[in-house]
Amino acid sequence: MRATVMEVSKNEFINNINKIKKYVGNKEILPVIKANGYGTYINKELDVLNQFNIVGVAIVDEGIDIRETGYQKDVLILNQPDISEIDEIIENDLIIGISSFEFLNELIKWKEKVKVHLEIETGMNRTGIKLNNLDEFIKIIKKHKNIIVEGVYTHLSSADYDQKYTLKQLDTFNKAVKKIIYEFGTIKYVHSQASNGLLKYKDDCTNLVRAGIIMYGFESFPGAKDILDFKPICKLKTKITYLKELDEGEAISYSQKFVSNKKMMVATIPIGYADGLRRILSNIGEVVIHNQKVKILGTICMDSCMIDVTDVKDVKVGDEVYIWDNENVTLDDIAEKCNTINYEILSTISDRVPRIFK
Repeated sequence: MRATVMEVSKNEFINNINKIKKYVGNKEILPVIKANGYGTYINKELDVLNQFNIVGVAIVDEGIDIRETGYQKDVLILNQPDISEIDEIIENDLIIGISSFEFLNELIKWKEKVKVHLEIETGMNRTGIKLNNLDEFIKIIKKHKNIIVEGVYTHLSSADYDQKYTLKQLDTFNKAVKKIIYEFGTIKYVHSQASNGLLKYKDDCTNLVRAGIIMYGFESFPGAKDILDFKPICKLKTKITYLKELDEGEAISYSQKFVSNKKMMVATIPIGYADGLRRILSNIGEVVIHNQKVKILGTICMDSCMIDVTDVKDVKVGDEVYIWDNENVTLDDIAEKCNTINYEILSTISDRVPRIFK
């Protein structure tokens, strides 16, 4: 086993899910497990998946992967796929979000039944059916019995900070839902709220929520944990593989971006930017050893980097080093230094880093 691993707690994941269930009441939970479970690989754990009646992914290949894992219940592709993927959608019994006339007109050419969720454009302006096009969209569907409308949904773009805009989106969505229910009768899944939305808004017309980053125990906006006390389910760690003493004036790593100004003890750890440790953290990032924060020194390499262990007592080869331990260094600390969000850091940890489930 490689020294660099991500530790993932299935128990903590389930605890977070149970807290979300209690918070949203009788609404069903769709876990968003795209991008390999936001980088945790929880999407590979069938015992976890089987606790849900429906799961959500972003692309068809992810849906196929869920089927190959053995999950037999509903799998929703949240993003409208490419026309060339329709045969794989049918073959693997995947549900798809649809929003364009071009895709719909290809879909109706198939004899096989396809279950769909209609995505409504309410203000995200990414994909979705605009309200003034909805009648025509419905008209086409009703002429073709192979299209089974099982759901309707939208995406709230600003639920974390703009109440006025979000309420406007919800009003547009509710109008679309009423129209769709009038035309098709009962709709199995109606959903608008992802992590931000489910924490901050009550949408009475929906019966399902799409839990994302908060399932994994990380905040979707500052203060989210004050609303719901979820816990991080993963830590990223490695081990010291090499120790050396540096004299004053010696350079470390590529381009001599760090030069020692005193005698130092420096450790090499086998994690680099190819593993997801961002190069932008060179000379500014911190890691944790013996429950103590220490600096990353010099330019982060593809496969390794160096850290300052001068002031770490009894340091030795083999000692564990946490990239984030959720206490001394958090995922949000790292994201802030990288000028990005925790979603990006977590979901881009390389697949060459083994995931260890506890």
